[in-house]
Amino acid sequence: MGRALLLALIIIVVAWLIAVALLMATGRRSQARDLVALIPNLVMLFRGLLGDPRVPRSSKGWIWFALVWCVSPIDLIPEFIPVAGPLDDAIVAGLVLRHVLRRTDPAVLADHWRGEASTLNAILRRWPDPVAPDATQL
Repeated sequence: MGRALLLALIIIVVAWLIAVALLMATGRRSQARDLVALIPNLVMLFRGLLGDPRVPRSSKGWIWFALVWCVSPIDLIPEFIPVAGPLDDAIVAGLVLRHVLRRTDPAVLADHWRGEASTLNAILRRWPDPVAPDATQL
């Protein structure tokens, strides 16, 4: 289990580094900076949302579910399978992110976001909230 998790982590880090290097090589330094900060900013966002009383309990439950799912040794696709192994974790994390963004007030998201406002706006535009049409305007 530990070896498969390490391999999955190495694959993710290498893909991330390649993406950052490609952005830097093509002169997109600000986008590269945003990509470097994305994961820590998402972690801080979810950490803040878990402690915020304005966030629906169902969204907090889904965040906890995703956390448990990602650290659980039981997976739909075994971690030792390169690339596909961490895929189920990424899918669950993406679906939970989508749910939380749709159910949480954009002002609350902005309160907990530590990165550039333009990055959060881009994420919110990717998954617009059908209930709040002004979700992309922070």
